[in-house]
Amino acid sequence: MASSKEKYVRRSISVRLIRHGESKNNQIFRTAQRLFKGGTPDFDFKSWTAYVDDHRVADPGLSDVGQEQASRLSHYLGPHLANQAGEVRFVISPMRRTIETMLPTLTAMNRNSNENPHVKTVINGFYFESEGCHTREKVEPGMNAEQIAECLSPAGVQDASYVGFQNGPENGWYAYGTGPETRHESEQRAARFYVWMMEYLDEQLMEAERSEVEDIFDAGVTLPGEENDKCHNRFEPRARRRRTAIFCGHGDFMSLVLKRIISGFGHAIEREGESHRSAFVHFNTGITELEYFGKGRFLLMSSNQVPHLHGPSGECCITGGSLKDGWSYLMPSDKILLDSEVAFAFSDDVQPHIAEQAEALRSLYLTKSGSSLLQDELDTTHHKSNALTVVVKRGLQVVGCASLDERTGRLSDVVVRPSARRSQVGRSLIDAVKNHAIQSQKFDKIIVEPDTSESKAFFEKMGFELTEDSTGEKYTSEIVHMECKL
Repeated sequence: MASSKEKYVRRSISVRLIRHGESKNNQIFRTAQRLFKGGTPDFDFKSWTAYVDDHRVADPGLSDVGQEQASRLSHYLGPHLANQAGEVRFVISPMRRTIETMLPTLTAMNRNSNENPHVKTVINGFYFESEGCHTREKVEPGMNAEQIAECLSPAGVQDASYVGFQNGPENGWYAYGTGPETRHESEQRAARFYVWMMEYLDEQLMEAERSEVEDIFDAGVTLPGEENDKCHNRFEPRARRRRTAIFCGHGDFMSLVLKRIISGFGHAIEREGESHRSAFVHFNTGITELEYFGKGRFLLMSSNQVPHLHGPSGECCITGGSLKDGWSYLMPSDKILLDSEVAFAFSDDVQPHIAEQAEALRSLYLTKSGSSLLQDELDTTHHKSNALTVVVKRGLQVVGCASLDERTGRLSDVVVRPSARRSQVGRSLIDAVKNHAIQSQKFDKIIVEPDTSESKAFFEKMGFELTEDSTGEKYTSEIVHMECKL
């Protein structure tokens, strides 16, 4: 049995995900968007491609604006970490722009190493941007550990560790590549990095349990002497300093990782060949703050914060993270979203995110009597075993659903989102049920009991006819009995 201490102490590590500063390629893409009217009907794709190919490099450094952003990030992070962090772990992508983004902060932390928290630096070869390292489809290996160490040396980093270099740290981090990374490969790598990230943080929490490390503790408890700590002031000294992990990476790949963090292992991967349906956008040097409690438990505290990019005189140094930077292309086209997909599942086997949306549709759009039909019909385990949930999805969105009892052939709780009612979703539901009944041969007619004139008219269009109930008498209440023979 867990002790009271084990029951109530929730140790956690403070985590920051930071996107790199503006790179020279970011600048090139933004210029190309403007010159060739990207995202408009007049988009000149051929000229856009030629311009990007002529100017883009495989592993760029920071632009002048990116250098300024990195400097401002250091001026923000330096005092914050010095006053509030215990040991600081920097996990950095092997690409030049991420390393250059962290150099000013690492320099500041190592300059006064006796006063500042202890710093450890990890270069993770899994953490590069989606698509890898290539010029015009030709693979470039990227920097190896020795070349990265030379980049880090001016910041006083002498003992960085290197993980995820699949051909060994003596070779470039993308030396194994055979071409630009595909979307599927990016997703697989995001899964690997996510698992590595949790293991890396879990090891530090285990270290705290074994040796009572002083900078990993329950941050939700105020101890004597901490009453005046201002939790939202990033620069004021704290009575207890906390272990902090800073991950400096890339906009698109960080979005893939965040999808896994937020979804908690569920529904993170998109269909092969399709862009994501949702994404997390970051400005250059945007900061997302998380707490990690171990065993895959993350708490999202804030997302894409850039307090350091607003100057005292009102000047702003924000770049990246806008639709004009190309983020809109992460979303699938309307054509993909308009495709309907019908799915059947026994009520007990419906995926949680589908069941949640279906229940919300019933609650919002069914009348009280209509929504009660299913509950009356499915009160016993025997009935539940015969119940099927039918849904029509568009993307990850449920736009229509119904319940079918295979024992009686009764169809109930038929509901379609108002915005989808003129786009054949209702017909898709009924046609799917008819086809299922014909194939399963479990019943020869479908029974419905519509309780409004609107729903009665809909079922008439779908081929249902008024009939008598089991006693041979016509229904006299508002609810009528309709059947569709197969």
